[in-house]
Amino acid sequence: MAGMLSASAQTKGGGISEDMLSRIRQSYAATPEQKAVKNALASTSMATLAINSENLAMMDTHFSHRVETKGITDQKSSGRCWLFTGLNVLRAKMITKYDLPSLEFSQNYNSFYDQLEKSNLFLQSIIDTRDLPLDDRKVEWLMKNAIGDGGQFTGVSNLIMKYGVVPKSAMPETFQSNNTSQMANILRLKLREFALELRELKPAKAMERKEEMLAEIYVILVECLGVPPTEFEWARYDKAGNLVSKKTYTPKSFYDEYIGEDLEQNYIMVMNDPSREYNKVYEIEYDRHVYDGENWLYVNLPIERVKELAIASIKDNTAMYFSCDVGKFIDRSKGTLDIYNFDYASLFNTSFPMDKKQRIQTFSSGSSHAMTLIAVDLDEQGNSKKWMVENSWGASSGYQGNLIMTDEWFNEYMFRVVVERKYVPEDILKMLEQKPILLPAWDPMFAPEE
Repeated sequence: MAGMLSASAQTKGGGISEDMLSRIRQSYAATPEQKAVKNALASTSMATLAINSENLAMMDTHFSHRVETKGITDQKSSGRCWLFTGLNVLRAKMITKYDLPSLEFSQNYNSFYDQLEKSNLFLQSIIDTRDLPLDDRKVEWLMKNAIGDGGQFTGVSNLIMKYGVVPKSAMPETFQSNNTSQMANILRLKLREFALELRELKPAKAMERKEEMLAEIYVILVECLGVPPTEFEWARYDKAGNLVSKKTYTPKSFYDEYIGEDLEQNYIMVMNDPSREYNKVYEIEYDRHVYDGENWLYVNLPIERVKELAIASIKDNTAMYFSCDVGKFIDRSKGTLDIYNFDYASLFNTSFPMDKKQRIQTFSSGSSHAMTLIAVDLDEQGNSKKWMVENSWGASSGYQGNLIMTDEWFNEYMFRVVVERKYVPEDILKMLEQKPILLPAWDPMFAPEE
């Protein structure tokens, strides 16, 4: 009866009636507790008020297993975490292998070709879909996501295998590479303008016109980011500062000599997505940076299997590409990720009962940021207690440039880890023989990491 009365009090179209609004207003009774919260929120950050005072102590910073790394990078005001992370994984290997005092690859160099390749991916996709109506969901998605500087590990693998790498000294950052929003706005505007033109052209003419459009994009990129080097000189020193070698390289020869891995074949992406069936292989349409590359495949695994692979890699002193929903329960001052850092439920006298599966299904959580997984702390039984990632927000951010996460936080907000094949058990490698389940570009798991 109460439900019937409540429904009848609403307006005919399901809106809020005067009677309904009157009842809703009664939910705020101006109790001392409610007034105290309202007064506090009027002049104080919500996150500050929600700090859990019972969890103020800093986490133990000891780790039983940690990958050797040197230096913290800074992506500044850009969405290039995926690229910083991938290059940080490779530089850790090169530093260890050649006993270098330090090293940083040029993120700007690979960013340049990332933006050029993404422009081509968009324009060619517009040509491919020109027979679909403008309001078709795929065309609409392409228009909304013309270009950006966020990405995935597929960008790292495709771009490096095609264009190589250079040391940062060969192509340093510019203001625009460190602050990408204005450049992105200009590129999006031009690409959408080009898209409308391409949809009206016949195929042969469209391909010819596309090259002219890419030439215009190239000029904008050069003016913003600089001219990417085709060859450069690099001197290698040992830890003691002694010159070991000095040579002229191309970006490809530099990569081949010092790294030499086939990134497209040697790495496996594993996901923990409880909203979909485990032990299956998934592919997301347009989940690539290069048109003639491959959409990235991932194996969806229970969280325990993901940890198994991550622990094996860390024990062998090998860092990993790692992505998560970094904004959830992050204490930036301490550099910790802990589901008990903040208590919003008590602040608002409510509850937040959704689990990881439900948060994914409702777009409440998803992979938003990539970092380099470098450490795990194991108990006597070999179970993980906490983890640490090397971030790309500068050395003064977090805990010495890193973030430490509890195992509970890892369970809830970790999504992807990219591991070398040699750390993947045979039963998981066998899963890659499955025909991938193709997901649309607007799937929740596609969101670019920034």
